Amino acid sequence: MTKQNFSFIGGEWVSGEGEIENRNPSDVSDLIGTYAQAGVDQLETALDAARAAQLQWRNSGLEQRYNALMAIGQEMIARSAELGELLSREEGKPRAEGVGEVYRAGQFFTYYAAETLRQIGDTADSVRANIEIDIRREPVGVVAIISPWNFPIATASWKIAPALAFGNAVIWKPANLTPASAVAFAEIVEKQDLPRGLFNLVMGSGNAVGQHLVESSKVDAISFTGSVPVGKSIAAAAQNFTKIQLEMGSKNALAVMDDCDLDLAVSCALNGAFGSTGQKCTASSRLIVHEGVHDEFVDRLVAGAQAFKVGHALEEGTQIGPVVSAGQLQGNLDYIELGKSEGADLLCGGGRLELPTDGYYMQPAVFASTDNAMRINREEMFAPIACVIKVGSYEEALNCVNDTSFGLTSGIVTRSLSRASHFRRNARTGCVMVNLPTAGTDYHVPFGGRGDSSYGPREQGGYAKEFYTTVKTAYIASGDPE
Repeated sequence: MTKQNFSFIGGEWVSGEGEIENRNPSDVSDLIGTYAQAGVDQLETALDAARAAQLQWRNSGLEQRYNALMAIGQEMIARSAELGELLSREEGKPRAEGVGEVYRAGQFFTYYAAETLRQIGDTADSVRANIEIDIRREPVGVVAIISPWNFPIATASWKIAPALAFGNAVIWKPANLTPASAVAFAEIVEKQDLPRGLFNLVMGSGNAVGQHLVESSKVDAISFTGSVPVGKSIAAAAQNFTKIQLEMGSKNALAVMDDCDLDLAVSCALNGAFGSTGQKCTASSRLIVHEGVHDEFVDRLVAGAQAFKVGHALEEGTQIGPVVSAGQLQGNLDYIELGKSEGADLLCGGGRLELPTDGYYMQPAVFASTDNAMRINREEMFAPIACVIKVGSYEEALNCVNDTSFGLTSGIVTRSLSRASHFRRNARTGCVMVNLPTAGTDYHVPFGGRGDSSYGPREQGGYAKEFYTTVKTAYIASGDPE
């Protein structure tokens, strides 16, 4: 019998106004379960519960917050193999990547558990006599978190953990493509000593739940990760003076210089372009290669792409799993046809794979003879597709890296300290990698970009407090002692 899964609202598991199926993209005959779809009335219940619970939580002791977040993180780490398999089953990334994602999500909670004990303010003397100044951070209030399907646990955790650590209540709307991970996570949170209604899992459509969160005056802040068009629609929440944090699209570039370690360059490109089936915002889909090493680099890149084992996410040895859905697969195939129509040379891959299980499998693709004006180099594809652009100099490479509306990550592979240093200072991206893949970031330092990639304060690390708190300055006149 198919398991029915509910939203977690006001401290209770509740059915919705409808439900959706969740199927395994590695094998669409595998029905993981059915998942409730909440309506606007249920969202209102969650918002009211969150506002009441937040008043309790903001006044809770630091150790209560520490204990709750640490327990969540430790359970996620301890169960990373189990929950990682569930994640891979519903999202399609290889099991090892799913396990690693859950483990990293647990680390976000243990990190922010420690941050609860570091909430130290500032003091200052006034320019006026006998007045002292106290500066502290306070919770922003009720935070709506809208998370994507490609990293369903990690992205949600790096938002939820700081929200709770700094004293806020949470309304979480996960992606409908990956609800199983969300329910498993909510079951862990339910065990903790939290006020009822402090954490709410509200599964539902973007048109209903998401839009109402944007319009609601009961929401104090919205943290969103997803596409640029949806991000722009969420920006409308500013009409209510809602605080907004948006992480959106990307078109990341890896510059490969003629003085590089070619083995390292190819490894960085393969990892960055094809890891997680290319379905990550930090993927390097533009490979900008100096003409001095271009031909050999391309030969090695194609050989590496062809050598990847594409298969069922839970099968031993799988390096690239399926894409997440039929719609995503069709969009990827459309980009392959677009690239060919624009004059790019498809050197390998690009077709749908038929494997023993009925899933959304695609051959990793490499385009050469591309230029930066092509749509395949302007638009985020979110696909296992890499496009090579040949350049004649470092200066041309840097200009090409920066010639985009996005600005999340970029990278350079070079042995030159001067080129590396110049690139680090002049690449117009929020994250810069030197002799590393563009994908792969740490949890204790800020993450974010510029342009169409990001809007609002940075995520992760201590910088997260800029979004999840508000600053209060207090003036105290104590008078003269008698």
